[in-house]
Amino acid sequence: MATSMYQVSLPVFIKHLNGLAGCMKKAQALYAEKKYDEATLLSYRFYPDMFSFTRQIQAMTDHARNCAALLAGVEAPKYEDNEKSLADLVARVEKTVAFLNTVKPGQVDGTEEKPVTVKMRDRELNLKGQELLLNRSLPNFYFHATTAYDIMRHNGVELGKRDFMGAS
Repeated sequence: MATSMYQVSLPVFIKHLNGLAGCMKKAQALYAEKKYDEATLLSYRFYPDMFSFTRQIQAMTDHARNCAALLAGVEAPKYEDNEKSLADLVARVEKTVAFLNTVKPGQVDGTEEKPVTVKMRDRELNLKGQELLLNRSLPNFYFHATTAYDIMRHNGVELGKRDFMGAS
């Protein structure tokens, strides 16, 4: 049986988004228990030219949401990028999962050759559906998810690979 575009996209995004939401809830608990300022985690970055933790979560959700919308041929919900707490970021992830759950397999399957246009600040990328998913969206999604996870670990949140992977 062939693997479908839907199978390798939305369930993957949803599983890892839920995993990262669980990681952030552990961070919330730790920061509340220790009376740490969440702003220190939200603004944390490994290097000055890297995105902050908040922006990592925003980028991760953007890649999942926008990829799903482009493949399905629907409008992606717009988010304000104004999260100020871990609770706000968890809510953003949950909104993204809720949107992804509205996209059905029939909307995504068969989009391997579908022309899609990714609009960026200063340019547009014209891709085929499979190219968007495999060469742009999934790699970027995993990069930002992994970096967010690593920032939480680096800041003392006790997490493991199972947390990152999400529930099976």
